[in-house]
Amino acid sequence: MATKVVVPPLGDSSDEVTIVQWHKQEGDAIERGTILLDIETDKAQIEVEAYGSGILRKIFVPAGRQAQVGALLAIIAAPDEDISGLLE
Repeated sequence: MATKVVVPPLGDSSDEVTIVQWHKQEGDAIERGTILLDIETDKAQIEVEAYGSGILRKIFVPAGRQAQVGALLAIIAAPDEDISGLLE
């Protein structure tokens, strides 16, 4: 089953983050708990880990870009899983 990677809720302090660095690339195998990327708010830098296992199929927000809390950052899924319905 595909897993969406989204910007996690960060409390009342910030509703926008900057993607600092992706630690994995599209096509990499991912295990639950793997650190995928670092995000930065105006107060802290935070590691975001995977909540599912599979292949990092698609990254939507590259390093250096900003994203809102809840925004879709990436999709983790099985290599042959249809993710087209998640891209909308």
